[in-house]
Order: sequence, then structure tokens, then C-alpha cells
Amino acid sequence: MNDTPSRLPPVFPALRTAARAAGFTRSCEERTGALLAALAAARPGGRVLELGTGVGEGTAWLLDGMDGAARLVTVERDETVQAVAREHLASDPRVSFVAGDAGAWLEDVDGESFDLVFADTWPGKFTHLERALRLVAPGGTYLIDDLDPQPDWPEEHADAVRRLLADLEERKDFRSVRLAWASGLLMAVRVGGP
Repeated sequence: MNDTPSRLPPVFPALRTAARAAGFTRSCEERTGALLAALAAARPGGRVLELGTGVGEGTAWLLDGMDGAARLVTVERDETVQAVAREHLASDPRVSFVAGDAGAWLEDVDGESFDLVFADTWPGKFTHLERALRLVAPGGTYLIDDLDPQPDWPEEHADAVRRLLADLEERKDFRSVRLAWASGLLMAVRVGGP
């Protein structure tokens, strides 16, 4: 059994080339992307939120899994980086790009709920966690990645990851599972009502 994705989004090679040209090294890992596509496909007509567009590799995976009625909102603070994603993906009417700090966006958004929230940046994961979790619809999924130690992590980052994992696993309103796979993932599903 091989866990390397056999099917990549059609735009993926162009995004990977653009990421290299821009010196962007934090793109969504391919196995994580394949999981994102599967989770998006499980929600026909679903509402999806991505915190941290980057150059759009995760965005491409989400769009690849979504059906025609699904909608994606993706938020990125670095407009230069997000411009790469916009260049390759903005023609897809299912995606809305938000240029701005994800923390500020989470503080301002009201009333929306999402079937899938992928937090691929600090806000919504290490900061503004409660705001992000409130946006997950009942039965919806919250996914975070990049939990395995990396050589360039600041010293305090490992403690932040431990606190985050403990917090999520103790919650009664979410059922979570750690995945020692790809870059280190945690998937949590909202149980009960909002």
C-alpha cells in the first residue's frame, strides 16, 4: 500500500512551479491535500473555510474535491503570496479570496458556519481557536496540519503544539483524532448542536 496521492489537481504542477519561483516553502503537503479533497467531496454543496491560502496548493486540493454547489472562502495575510493562488484559481466561481489577517477576519465574521475548516496558519490554530471552532457546523470537520516538529520551529512552538492538542482532545463539543501522518494532523468533528 502506498499513501502517495495518485491523482493531483490539474493546476497542481503550475502551482508547485510558482511556489518554487516565489521561494514559498510552506505549501500543503500532498497527502494532506488528498485528505482535504476527500473531506470536501464528503460535503456536497458544502461551505469550506481555509485559513492560510499560501500560493493555493491546499486551495486547489479543496476545489478538486468540491462539487459544483460547494463554496470555499480562503484567507491569506500575504497578498503577494495569495496573488499566485488568485492567478491560477480565481476563475473558479466556487472560491472567494480574502486578503487580510486571518485573526482579524475571525474576529469580524459573524453568523456563518462551515462544513469544513482547514486552519493552515497560526490564527484559527494557535490563536483565535475558539473563534475558528465556533464556525464549524454541527457534524462539520476542523483539520489542522504541521504538528510534527520541524527544524526551523522556534523553541516555544513545541509547547504551543502540546497545549493545542491537549485543549482539542479535552473538548466535549468535538471528537478528535491525531494522525501521525503527512506533516502531523489533527482532525476534529463537532458533535451535538452549535
